[in-house]
Amino acid sequence: FIIMEKYKNTKSSITGYEIKNDSILIEFKGGSRYEYNYKITGQLIVETMKVLAKKGEGLTSYIHKNAKSNYIKK
Repeated sequence: FIIMEKYKNTKSSITGYEIKNDSILIEFKGGSRYEYNYKITGQLIVETMKVLAKKGEGLTSYIHKNAKSNYIKK
């Protein structure tokens, strides 16, 4: 069982996230989860996603522009 951090922007389609060493797990409304990691998504993109997740804004737009379907788990 994974305890997700709540995403601060309540208007976003993202509801939560979990930061790991080399990846980030994102949960969307409806419960779907996607994991983005260094190998598939790229280290710089994942690290930027971590910053945006903690900040609580801009993550959805960033994913659409930079990560798209480059995730490892659904």
